[in-house]
Amino acid sequence: LRADERVLVSERPNLHGRSPDTLTGVDCPLPSANGARVRAVGTVAARAALTEGRVLQTSAYFTLPASGPDHRRPWGDYLMRPGVVEPLGKLPCDAVAAGLLDGGRHGDLDVGLIAGGLLTRLLRHPLLDQRPPLRTRQTRLRWVALTAPPGEAPALERFTLAEDELRTVRLRVPEDIPAADLAGLCDDLALHDWLLTTLVRVLDGIRLGPAAPGPWPRPARDGELPPVVRALRPAVDHLLHLWMPRARVSVELAPLWEALEERPGFTRQWLALVQRVRDQLTLHAIPPAHREVEPAP
Repeated sequence: LRADERVLVSERPNLHGRSPDTLTGVDCPLPSANGARVRAVGTVAARAALTEGRVLQTSAYFTLPASGPDHRRPWGDYLMRPGVVEPLGKLPCDAVAAGLLDGGRHGDLDVGLIAGGLLTRLLRHPLLDQRPPLRTRQTRLRWVALTAPPGEAPALERFTLAEDELRTVRLRVPEDIPAADLAGLCDDLALHDWLLTTLVRVLDGIRLGPAAPGPWPRPARDGELPPVVRALRPAVDHLLHLWMPRARVSVELAPLWEALEERPGFTRQWLALVQRVRDQLTLHAIPPAHREVEPAP
């Protein structure tokens, strides 16, 4: 994405590439739940990440001070503070946080558009063959992190599954935690939520259990995989090995994953889904003559 900086690549615990940040200048009102019109000027940082050559993510984020000058500064002043969007005047923090999670009105700052534009640019790259092994849908995650009182530990206040593949996260963190670390936590959360969502859809989209009479699923011919196995195989080949929460989350923010493991229980649900996949593959690997068939009541 940038000729002056290299992609960061790590091979443990899995292969992961992350682009350098790109900056987008903004000068527009901030979303606000109470209708307040707060103008803000600055730059939004955006980046892309690729996990195991299979899952592509883009994200955009910025830091918003509690107050700013009463007048607009020259662009050079804002470029000296990349990833900072400065309000003109005092910021109504709670109202703006709620507005950012709700999405705001037309014309308000929408970092999702910046991340979406970067995703579209990458999906059109000639290196891609446009033949994904598994058809999936995108999900989106909006998050805000408010400053916690001194001495208070980071906390995940709310995680919500909303409509239209949207998730929202509200955090409370110490002031000294970098915005890039918070973005890394939310990137990791978005990745694993997408894995869960996609595997649920794969299982929901097929007819589970042994083959039943009727036109579908038709019996497999000699040398042909059963329909359920054909449907599950892409998930086995490309998704099941990607589950590694907290692999790239900073030490200070890693405990926030514990709240998600307790409720709603991300890893518990993932392991249950993986076991369902394995059970179905085992069931359809047994020749029909060796299956026990109970008579219908």
